Amino acid sequence: MYFVYLLKDVDNKLYVGYSEDLKRRIQEHLNNKVYTTRRMKNPKLFYYEAYSHEEQAKERERKLKQYGSSYHGLLKRLRIK
Repeated sequence: MYFVYLLKDVDNKLYVGYSEDLKRRIQEHLNNKVYTTRRMKNPKLFYYEAYSHEEQAKERERKLKQYGSSYHGLLKRLRIK
């Protein structure tokens, strides 16, 4: 399985990521081993989606990181913004 996930910190900052091993990747974020999330204050797994094919997960992550309609639609569905 492949996962696309959202981390959220106490300041409501969001991070979009992708991984094949979600538990390991979250631990890396929590242990400050990921450069892009080191500045986040106490990030927590907020949301994830599972995909059977790597290409699908990578495409979904790419779409979300464009911060367009896919990203804003997800935030609206999750009632974040």
